[in-house]
Amino acid sequence: MTARLPWPLAYTVSGDDCSSPMPLGFTAPLAEAVRRLAELGYDGVEVQVRETGAHDAGALTRTVEAAGLRVLGIGTGPVAAQDRLTLTDPSPDVRRHALSRLLGAARLAGELGVPVTLGQTRGTFLPGLADMQQLWAERAVRQLAEEAADRGSRLLLEPQSRANTSLWNTPGEALAAIDSLDAPAGLVLDTHHLDAEGVDPVRAVTEHAEATGCLQLAAPATRGPLTVGDPRLPALLTALRAGGFTGWLTLEHTQEDDSPKSAARSWTALNDAAAVLS
Repeated sequence: MTARLPWPLAYTVSGDDCSSPMPLGFTAPLAEAVRRLAELGYDGVEVQVRETGAHDAGALTRTVEAAGLRVLGIGTGPVAAQDRLTLTDPSPDVRRHALSRLLGAARLAGELGVPVTLGQTRGTFLPGLADMQQLWAERAVRQLAEEAADRGSRLLLEPQSRANTSLWNTPGEALAAIDSLDAPAGLVLDTHHLDAEGVDPVRAVTEHAEATGCLQLAAPATRGPLTVGDPRLPALLTALRAGGFTGWLTLEHTQEDDSPKSAARSWTALNDAAAVLS
């Protein structure tokens, strides 16, 4: 744990199965990324995976724990970002392939004992297909949530902006989808996506802290590293504590061409803001 934050602090990293580093995570191979992040004082990582499954859990754990960190969550962004696979694609083969990848990530998360998150792999609607595409997505997400629960994991659904997906863009919409599931699930709140949808992040955290498993952070407007003195950070941390948040924090932002410096800036800004909790 960091010195003053009462929750684990993670940084976004790319799994070794990714075709290239994710632009909102540490731009280095996994082993180097976790070593550098440990030196900076991070507690763990949120690993973005593309096609990794349960059989890869041991190797992933050894790599991360060798640096003294732990895996806090499994992200699935590369499934759509790198391979263009979504749950709402008009092609049945693409949808099956997307779901297969997501189920593999859920099994990996279960082996690790951590949640699996779902964001842009939901996809976007096409004219005349929206109703059918929503049904496809709802059925797939129900299956994914059940698989995660059966494997000892939990699905965390991330409200994302319309620029990324047509489905569940606000916390309220995501919670309605979660309430329809037969398996336990929760939220990922991302300050960038909340801003993009006109949702005040502090208010969202205040209202939904208990249902939230992870809060992803980036600087407002730029989506870059956090800055010391950002007045929103103390307010967010205060809202998390008041709401009984028991998850983890993840830095997910642009790297400004230098991941170590970006990670150091965000770590310093968050720990400076955490003084409000003392």
